[in-house]
Amino acid sequence: MTTAVADPPRRISPGTALQDGFTLAWRGVLKIRKNPEQLLDVTLQPILFLLMFGYLFGGAIAGSTSAYLQALVPGLMVQNTVFASMATGTSLNTDVAKGVFDRFRSMPIARSAPLVGAVLSDVVRYAVALAVLLVTGTIMGYRLHAGPGALLVAVALMLLAGLCFCWIAVFAGMLLRSPGAVQGVMVAVMMPITFGSNVFVPSGTMPGWLRAWSEVSPVSLLTETMRGLLGGGPVAGPLLGALAWLAGIVAVFFPLAMRAYRNRAA
Repeated sequence: MTTAVADPPRRISPGTALQDGFTLAWRGVLKIRKNPEQLLDVTLQPILFLLMFGYLFGGAIAGSTSAYLQALVPGLMVQNTVFASMATGTSLNTDVAKGVFDRFRSMPIARSAPLVGAVLSDVVRYAVALAVLLVTGTIMGYRLHAGPGALLVAVALMLLAGLCFCWIAVFAGMLLRSPGAVQGVMVAVMMPITFGSNVFVPSGTMPGWLRAWSEVSPVSLLTETMRGLLGGGPVAGPLLGALAWLAGIVAVFFPLAMRAYRNRAA
């Protein structure tokens, strides 16, 4: 049985705390380099979703697979980023169970650094998922109707979204007692959020109560923004709504995750 080590009293500036977070983020990147199988989900999942939904529903929804891909690929960029964020909570929960965080608490680093580092290191996972999705979609017939600048903005927005959604998983990872429980809860939360959106079908085809939610959900607003950036269309309105959601998610779940972390360390 591992005995928790009390946090040493210290005053650390926000700049130093961020530097500590980046240091531990690099640790996470090194873990991925040594164990590349950690990227299997973000490598296989985008391909499976593209093949499954593109070929099964393309003809029924849009008349052809290639036409459906123009709406599907930007939506799957959002969905796969959200799904990739779920692994953070499971990984943190495993580290806590192994006593890794006991060693972190004995070090002269910011209390938030282990959590911030884990979140930042997941940028690699999001980038891999986006790259695999875009390459596979292009092979299947998807075509970008945007310049390099719009593509970079779209990718940056997805990385930001992943970093924000991560804090939901971090909170679950600190609150629950086993990796299996974290994974189960995150799937139960994220599946309705992503499938109850306009990623796969237009919101207007849904029942009234579901349509009302779909039109204002963060996944739908991010999807509309991505479609506007990559295919042409309105961007400003859905982008502002999406950014408001992302800011709200961090404002709620970052302090909740930190409180759960402190309570678990007590």
